[in-house]
Amino acid sequence: MSSQRERNDPKSRKGANSPKKSGSKTAFSGQSKPFAKDKPRDKGGNAPAQSARAQTQAHSQTRPKPSVRVSEDGWIWGLHAVEAALKNPSRHGPIRLYVTPGRQKALEQVAPKRGDLHVRLTEMAEFSGFLPQGAVHQGVALNGPPLEGDDLNGLMEGALRQAHPVLVMLDQVTDPQNIGAILRTCAAFGAAGLIMQDRHSPVMQGVLAKTAAGAMDRVPFARVTNLSRALESLTENGFVSLGMAGEAEHSLQAVLEQQGWRQSGSPRALVIVMGSEGEGLRRLVAEHCDHLVKIPMPGGFESLNVSHATSIALYEALGRAV
Repeated sequence: MSSQRERNDPKSRKGANSPKKSGSKTAFSGQSKPFAKDKPRDKGGNAPAQSARAQTQAHSQTRPKPSVRVSEDGWIWGLHAVEAALKNPSRHGPIRLYVTPGRQKALEQVAPKRGDLHVRLTEMAEFSGFLPQGAVHQGVALNGPPLEGDDLNGLMEGALRQAHPVLVMLDQVTDPQNIGAILRTCAAFGAAGLIMQDRHSPVMQGVLAKTAAGAMDRVPFARVTNLSRALESLTENGFVSLGMAGEAEHSLQAVLEQQGWRQSGSPRALVIVMGSEGEGLRRLVAEHCDHLVKIPMPGGFESLNVSHATSIALYEALGRAV
């Protein structure tokens, strides 16, 4: 489900904490790509010895203290996330890949050769110098311009080409782990794309990318300025919008049946609107939905994580349709 419309933000900054050692010749790049100038040498060709103080300073630069927050700008880590990024033809460089010798061969077998890719063999201990504390990197990390996404018209056009067109819209869902999990669910059920509000959505990188486990580069997405106007445009293009709200009178399943979603023939396109876990859908967004629907919870504990609720909604819309 890779989108051919995804593009990168040319203004995105490169990671500010790249390793300082020179690169190595690999099968990915075909040539050595040093990231810093070689150290000066004496007349005999030997590097001058460092003082104890200089060694301590160099060590502190490459091994930040646990209390220091390292920038996530442009970083993706984890095997599945990095592999999907390398396979995405719409992701442009320059891309710097940091990989342990043990992971290098595995990535060479699955990742296409790219002219904009620069590879650096990196020991496990070095990753803590440029990734956030606690990042589960599995010996591989990538730095490059984050994906910018598609526009709404392009996302709608791509969705309408599918047999069961379903889009997911997020209203003030801002947690990167939740969005990453929702992207993973979209990929699993075959949703056509994700819509987010521009000023309330995180950059597609870091923890979000790791949680998505590769789905970030497989599921098309679009950021819009105003969700209410986006819903108006979706309605004009034949989409039925279903807003998830715990106080709704009818269940999602009942409304899908009433809309004839599972009947033979071409179903109408859907957009499922998910609100934040605390406030739910905002008033104007809810008013622009064609129907407000709920997930019945007979257990009496009416509290679901938004990513779990999205999974249930997509199962009802797509899992039952096959």
